[in-house]
Amino acid sequence: MELKPGCRVGIDMGGTKIAGVMLGADDEILSEFRAPTPRDHYEQTVETIAIVIAEVERMAGASGTVGIGMPGSLSPVSGLVQNSNSVWLNQKPLAQDAERVIGRPLRFSNDANCFALSEAVDGAAAGARGVFGVILGTGCGGGLVFNGQIVEGPNRCGGEWGHTPLPWPSEDEFPGPTCWCGRPGCMELWLSGTGLALDHLNRTGENLPAIEVARKAPTDAAARATLDRHVSRLARGLSMMTNIFDPDMIVLGGGLSQMPHLYEEVPPLMEKWVFADEPKVRIVPPRYGDASGVRGAARLWEKT
Repeated sequence: MELKPGCRVGIDMGGTKIAGVMLGADDEILSEFRAPTPRDHYEQTVETIAIVIAEVERMAGASGTVGIGMPGSLSPVSGLVQNSNSVWLNQKPLAQDAERVIGRPLRFSNDANCFALSEAVDGAAAGARGVFGVILGTGCGGGLVFNGQIVEGPNRCGGEWGHTPLPWPSEDEFPGPTCWCGRPGCMELWLSGTGLALDHLNRTGENLPAIEVARKAPTDAAARATLDRHVSRLARGLSMMTNIFDPDMIVLGGGLSQMPHLYEEVPPLMEKWVFADEPKVRIVPPRYGDASGVRGAARLWEKT
């Protein structure tokens, strides 16, 4: 198939779906395709990535460079997958196997990095110098972009705030639940949609998804209290990141980014924790929603 100048394929490896997009030279979407993620099956995951790439290229009638946004990252020491909450990928040679099956060079980055890159280049944070892209969904991820470049760091764990402890915890928040990574008190278990729902279950006995807790909050005191605890924890977590990176803009992604109260209630609370006399905090929703990750993956070849 003909390689068209400027054409870029982006792949977003989610926990439930593997999404693909082909961007043209003017960033227009030429084709899109999604397939279910073969959970707990590594070889089938590699095959599904190849199928999605082939399908978006077939639909667009062209081939292009391929960038892949993945959960976790590739170890700079072994080249194997590390720190993925899609645990069947961990310690696997994903880059080698995918390049062998697909037959061309690929570029990989953490899915939250791809989200942040997309929103920093032409999304809600376009023109901002420092951007912190936050994923609040099933898990809690983050990506840092500075001057249009992803900040991965030598360990490729830049922005992984979800696996740091909740800052300034109250007595009933310490040491916190044990995370899938094996450590206690990770912010992922407090700030993600999964964590919000678990907190509500532990306090009330109601087993509700996070979005349903938010829907009940205007007329239900227990649901509103759950949101208040979550807002406080999110404000503390984002304040810690602001004290470290001091981004011009924070962009929220994932399912919880659709909750409007976060943009109204979190910034004022952060003023208590940000180490500045007059904190300036801008938190915005994403321009591209759940399509940001795949768009950012397509851009991985733009910066060398």
